[in-house]
Amino acid sequence: MRWDEVQERFPNEWVVLEATKAHSKQGKRYIDEVIVVDRFQDSISAMHRYEALHKEAPYKEYCFFHTSRAELVAEEKYAGIRGPR
Repeated sequence: MRWDEVQERFPNEWVVLEATKAHSKQGKRYIDEVIVVDRFQDSISAMHRYEALHKEAPYKEYCFFHTSRAELVAEEKYAGIRGPR
């Protein structure tokens, strides 16, 4: 499902998503297609659901956003050690 379809179907809600198609560019993660896993009226509930899903399946790409956002773009998180600065 594309983001515009999610916004139309779930207006003004927090949605927990599984990214099925995404790409990275210059430190940002652009999410192109998603599966809606759950929806909530508040961010705290969405965050708790996201955390539970991430613990169950850390190899999957989960995220949560409010449908008022114009686009699905997130800052990439780095794990591990970075080189010298």
